[in-house]
Amino acid sequence: MPAKNIPAKPGRQIRLFSLLTALLFLSCPALQAQSKYVKKYRHLADSLSVEYGIPASVILGVAIVESGSGTSRNAKLLSNHFGIVGKNNLLKTKGIRSRYKQYKSVEDSYLDFCKLLSRRKFYPGLKGKTDYRLWTDAISKTGYSEMPAEWKKRINGAIRRNKLSPAHQ
Repeated sequence: MPAKNIPAKPGRQIRLFSLLTALLFLSCPALQAQSKYVKKYRHLADSLSVEYGIPASVILGVAIVESGSGTSRNAKLLSNHFGIVGKNNLLKTKGIRSRYKQYKSVEDSYLDFCKLLSRRKFYPGLKGKTDYRLWTDAISKTGYSEMPAEWKKRINGAIRRNKLSPAHQ
């Protein structure tokens, strides 16, 4: 006797979907790290966004990718969450060569990133605009990354995955 197709109850489908989503999230340490990172630095990014007119989604998206959600060597040793090149004292203190800038704090790194963007030619035209794609496109064209197309794709992906843009919240 063939089995009847009994439609599932909508509530059951939603609970099942929620359970599967939660299991997927819990099984992916990278997503957990990104979520913790966003919670930790969201307030800082929001306040800098107000001050500089740069979307918090862009600030956090770049920081997530460039610092590995705060787990990269540069993030840990240099408090550099944006891959900004500059002076450091790692050779003197730890015998390590690095071309990346050292900061006293993560907050200083975030602030320097915003100041860096505010000095770029595209900044006056984008200041206050909230579309993260305009910002990542403009930043990628300035030589911020050695692989602009891939960099832009990774930043935009981090913004979407973490629902950092108002359109995704």
